[in-house]
Amino acid sequence: MPLKTIPFDGSEFLDDAESQAELMVDALETGDAKYIAHALSVIARARGMTSIAEEAGITRQALYEALSDDTDPDLAVLLNVAKVLSLKLSVEPRSGDKPPKQAAE
Repeated sequence: MPLKTIPFDGSEFLDDAESQAELMVDALETGDAKYIAHALSVIARARGMTSIAEEAGITRQALYEALSDDTDPDLAVLLNVAKVLSLKLSVEPRSGDKPPKQAAE
């Protein structure tokens, strides 16, 4: 008898702002735009895609498409969705990396 499986949906387990922020921090640390979009998608599903889409000023379908694994995410959409989700995105230098030298003016 074959093993029956069901798709995993991480949004069911991200029920507080701290766990959602941890996912975003992990995604941002990778620098992978698709992973960042996927993380925003999971968080948006956890909070309710319809209300997030309305607050972002786009349709629910457009939000699903913008955060789809099949497309390259648009930075403006990612930033808008992060804002609606009340997520503060930040940048810090990687440890051990030296900043590039400035060219002489």
